[in-house]
Amino acid sequence: MKAQRVRLYEDNPNPKQLGQVVDALKQGGLIIYPTDTVYALGCDSQNAKALQQLAKLKGVSLEKAYFSFVCADLSDLSIYAKQLDGATFRILKRALPGPYTFILPSAKALPAPFNKKKTVGIRVPQNNIARALAAALGRPIATASLHDQDEIIDYTTDPDDIFEDWNLRVNAIVDAGIGGLVPSTVIDLSQDEPIVIREGLGDVGVV
Repeated sequence: MKAQRVRLYEDNPNPKQLGQVVDALKQGGLIIYPTDTVYALGCDSQNAKALQQLAKLKGVSLEKAYFSFVCADLSDLSIYAKQLDGATFRILKRALPGPYTFILPSAKALPAPFNKKKTVGIRVPQNNIARALAAALGRPIATASLHDQDEIIDYTTDPDDIFEDWNLRVNAIVDAGIGGLVPSTVIDLSQDEPIVIREGLGDVGVV
């Protein structure tokens, strides 16, 4: 069965069409959706079967997978991250929403496959569609960047190409126009001092 292709506009995501994508998530399906950086694969972070499928698509075992968790806003961080100190929270408040993945000390409430991990990657993208999906789902979306199969191009940006390549492997594909090519900046805030793991779209000067 082919994936649903759902056209959404970031300025004003249509609630009915947004609901189609959220229904796919709630039913344990995989989706492709836009962030403020690149298109991403996602699933319900609390659905074990969906997490297994996401790991399989990425070609890794679930136990070794490092997904980020896309949240609707800062208040959702407490779902999977430990209580933060004041300095860390101030960095997050400056940077988010934005093109960053922050590595934070994990809470015990991490989904079962990950609950032995000491850290968790958290995102609050500056993209209305991504945040609206997480808000409507009611919990973070487990997420991995959508890489292109081409050896030269890192990320697939064109929704037509995405649909052609992925429509038989996922349940819903959000068409939000041409996506980005630069991934998020990854910053580890789980240590005594911030460590930039990967410099991407976000300005590292935020820390």
